Amino acid sequence: MRRLALTFLGLLALAGCGEKQAAQPPTPHKMTAEVIGHYCGMNVLEHSGPKGQIFVASLIEPVWFSSVRDTIAFTVLPDEPKDIQAIYVSDMAKAPSWDKPGADNWVEARKALFVIGSRVKGGMGGDEAVPFSDRTAAEKFVGENGGRIVAFDHVPRDYVLTSTGAQGGARPDDEANLQRRPSD
Repeated sequence: MRRLALTFLGLLALAGCGEKQAAQPPTPHKMTAEVIGHYCGMNVLEHSGPKGQIFVASLIEPVWFSSVRDTIAFTVLPDEPKDIQAIYVSDMAKAPSWDKPGADNWVEARKALFVIGSRVKGGMGGDEAVPFSDRTAAEKFVGENGGRIVAFDHVPRDYVLTSTGAQGGARPDDEANLQRRPSD
């Protein structure tokens, strides 16, 4: 019986060797004075509010964003790369303040909760999708600033693609192209 169990364990081990190990997503980079926002072309530290970074398999360095709204827009715009490995956003539950969201307190966007429709404006002056790793912190933010809490997949496309008079954000030609596409 013991020999049979050892043989079975050996076969399981061999079967596992043939399977590909799931690739680990890249770890977030620390935000520094050198990082430039993808859409605005400005240093991300020049803007208040949460930031984002996206790792794309076809690029060596992460793509940086001056706002989370722009980060999410990148994921749905038709002309942007789709080989996304990881999406990180500032975890405002751990941020020292709105003006200093933190250089290395990131949360994977698909695991975060977002407050949308609040009175607080993003770094480029437009509506922001404010990310939190903790529901209690998100609820407190809503209590103080209004808005509602949604998951990454439930942030409306028109929320991140519609201009609110702010500089930056999605380009109008990308918005038109996206609106002509059928919904996912």
